[in-house]
Amino acid sequence: MSNKLYESYKEITQKAADLQFASAVLQWDQEVYMPAKGYTFRGRQLATLASQAHEWLTSDKYGDVLKSLADAKSLSEDEAANARLSLEDYEKNRKLPIDFIEKITQQTSDSYNAWIQSRKENSFDAYATELGKMIDLKKQQADLYGYEAHPYDALLDDYEKGATVAMLEPVFKDVKEQLPPLLAKIKAAQQVDDSVMEGNYPRQQQWEFSMDVLKAMGYDLEAGRQDISEHPFTTSFSSLDVRVTTRVDEHNFASLLWSSIHEGGHALYEQGLPEAQYGLPLGSAASLSIHESQSRLWENCVGRGLSFWKHFYPVLQQYFPSQLKSIPVEAFYKAMNKVEPSLIRTEADEITYHFHVLIRYEIEKALLEGNIKTKDLPAIWNESYEKYLGVSAKDDKIGVLQDVHWSHGSFGYFPTYSLGSFYAAQFFEQAEKDIPWLIGTIESGNMLPLLEWLRKNVHIHGRKYTSEELCNRITGKGLDFTSFMRYAEHKYSGIYNL
Repeated sequence: MSNKLYESYKEITQKAADLQFASAVLQWDQEVYMPAKGYTFRGRQLATLASQAHEWLTSDKYGDVLKSLADAKSLSEDEAANARLSLEDYEKNRKLPIDFIEKITQQTSDSYNAWIQSRKENSFDAYATELGKMIDLKKQQADLYGYEAHPYDALLDDYEKGATVAMLEPVFKDVKEQLPPLLAKIKAAQQVDDSVMEGNYPRQQQWEFSMDVLKAMGYDLEAGRQDISEHPFTTSFSSLDVRVTTRVDEHNFASLLWSSIHEGGHALYEQGLPEAQYGLPLGSAASLSIHESQSRLWENCVGRGLSFWKHFYPVLQQYFPSQLKSIPVEAFYKAMNKVEPSLIRTEADEITYHFHVLIRYEIEKALLEGNIKTKDLPAIWNESYEKYLGVSAKDDKIGVLQDVHWSHGSFGYFPTYSLGSFYAAQFFEQAEKDIPWLIGTIESGNMLPLLEWLRKNVHIHGRKYTSEELCNRITGKGLDFTSFMRYAEHKYSGIYNL
């Protein structure tokens, strides 16, 4: 009886996943290839698919199957985990009515379109109204989910299961207390010269080198591809079709490469999820912070590391001989790791990056509390940047309009970026212990040992464990900010002769 119930469960769950992945294809197309006038009906199409999937996953029939499976005794460990997680999802999804799902999906398309238009016009005004509507819907969503202490808790749980404001406050307290002294030491030191990053770096050569790096990381191009978009992202339609995007600036070499490596890290995680668990909880990522740990580990611990460039710098010099022939690898390494307060989160260094996240976290909380009005966001944004980083945006495009996330309704997402960086440092520290020769293999251009370690310790488990449970399995303890501080102090002491 349990076997039949489980097969019935799988059929409904995977069919709903088919619709969700079809939506993901349309969203990928919207951000990569769709003509401007396509927005007219794209929102409707996405809303239809989302509401249909939601209807299946909140039906009484589905609930009856899940509740019966909860009492089944003959399920395997993985089957029981899938059924348990799906029941939790079901009970949460039931709190959102179909008309709300349609409304917020349509609003996501409208908000994204307004964000694109505002960036073109370099004016927050065209976006403000639609963003205000989205914020009202997210407040409504928090109320529908329910929460004990803070409306932000309800939205955080969508990205980081079990996370709360009470959990995040100590983490960002560490950021505010421990990072400024290191930043002050770096500011007092002689600044590194990063002029090599700017100049004439033709688009095609940048693109080809990024493809070389993605292949070396282990990104399977028969199960993925790279394209150009306004905002780099990764999307997955299954572990056999995982796509990344990047952006190109011919006058700034750093813009494309580290976006590609970052998104490549996300993609490797998706490609490493178990194929047999397609559409089921164990076939999806543990959390957003664990997902971010994979991209940050590859981007920062590997891609911005001297070991990586001992192999790849000669390759890069072949692509750009006139630009790089007289620049030693150590100077190039220091240039890519320059620490300096700036305005753009995605291009920030590893130290100041977490103040960018902190600012967004504090603004999101205040928006949900009703302490900030949408129209005041540009001014509040600049006040926050002055407070934490001592910089202020000269216009909206590089200020409050730089991120796509709020247009998607992704409130509660930003904290996972910092959590991911901290998990990444802790995981990489453990990988070095488990693979004593790891740095040597990276120096030789061999990324396979690291990828295999991540496949075994992170990717294969899907959602079986929470972030903290997974971290404990891998490192013997939960998230430990001191791992990130050890990593940062060691790295930047060498770069800045601290």
